[in-house]
Formats: sequence, C-alpha cells, structure tokens
Amino acid sequence: MQEHVVIVGGSSGMGRALAAELVAQGSEVTVAGRSQHKLDDVRRELGVRTVAMDIGVERDIERLFATTGTINHLVTTAADVGGAYQPIKEYDVDAARSAVDSKLFGPLLLAKHGMSVLEPDGSIVFTSGIAAYRPGPRASLLAALNGALASLAAALAVELAPLRVNVVSPGWVDTPIWQHVAGDATAETLAAMAARLPAGRIGRTQDIADAIIALLRNGFITGTVLHADGGHRLV
Repeated sequence: MQEHVVIVGGSSGMGRALAAELVAQGSEVTVAGRSQHKLDDVRRELGVRTVAMDIGVERDIERLFATTGTINHLVTTAADVGGAYQPIKEYDVDAARSAVDSKLFGPLLLAKHGMSVLEPDGSIVFTSGIAAYRPGPRASLLAALNGALASLAAALAVELAPLRVNVVSPGWVDTPIWQHVAGDATAETLAAMAARLPAGRIGRTQDIADAIIALLRNGFITGTVLHADGGHRLV
C-alpha cells in the first residue's frame, strides 16, 4: 500500500521541501495550508492533493481529516509567528495569539483529530526551533512555545502509543520567515550566524525535510527531539 503523508504548512518553506522529497520517493502526499494561491502552486508543481484550512481553527482540522482517509504520517511545519517577536516590556498578547494557535494548540488539535485516521504504526512530527535552546531578545514567547512542543510530544508519545510522536528542531534556516525577524538586514544576519556555526552554513529547507523523513522512517524513535541546527546549540 502506498504511504500517505499529511503535511500541514506544506505549501512553502520546509514543508514544501518535505512534500517534494516524499513525492520523489513515491509517497502520496496531502498538503494543507491557509493560502489558496500557494496550495494551487504546490498542487500544480508537485501533483499533491491540497486542502485549504487554518491550523488555529478546530473545525478546519476536523474537516481536513474527514477527507484524508487512513494515513501513515502527520507532519506540521505551520508557524504564524510574526506577532511573537516583541520586547517583553511592551508585549501585546493579542498580537501574538496566532503564534500560540499555530505552534501549540494547532499541533495538539492535529493529534486529537489525526489519531483516528493514523495507522497504528504511524507517526506524528511537530516542528519546533532553536529559540527554545538558544533564545534571543524579543523571542520569549517563541522560546516558550518551541520548548512546550518537546513536552507535548513526550506526553503524547506515551498517551498515543504505539503511534510515535516526535519533534524536529531546526536551527536557522533560510526561509521567508526571516523577513519578520530581520527585515532588510536578513542577508547580513544570516551570514553572521553562518560564520559562527560548526556546520559553517545556514540551514536549507532540504536539510529539515531530510531530518523529518528520518523520523518518519525509524520505527524505534518516539518522544524525541531531533536537532537539525548545524551545531547552533553548541555555540
């Protein structure tokens, strides 16, 4: 039977790279996301099935799994974190709620509704990030959310067993999200970090896709955070 993988947030960045690699390996892929324009592009270019939905809306998540049939793996790379980067002394919680929905409640609800369609030997992979381990100024909420995903995955790995639940934690990866973080200074900021990292470069979306696939394929890994960060935690 052909492997079926659902990727929430798969219409751009790391999720799209994952979708492309899985299609190349012969998997059936369903990509879900908010942008119909991006979904149309990825459907046309990769031949995947697409579903328009918002990870922060539980009804949308229910509707997604009502259309997928049985699946082998569920991955989320979705992150709406533009409002999360704020100095703590003037923090606007309302502006950051979308980050909480996409990075914490969304993954929790994906597990809640996805468990009923996942094969018993299947898996769930969440995407956290280096902010949990090397937090910087203005990223206090993002650090907390990424750290919470590790705890969520560990708890769900026990509760949903034998389903496996894991997290991939990217380091700095060259994606459009950097426009929210560094704006016009993006290229300079990434180059400075590349010079610091033991790996000698910034991450590529393919690096993270490969890390996620490693978690999908290894049936003996669960409740684990896989760090794909170029050694960022060490410097």
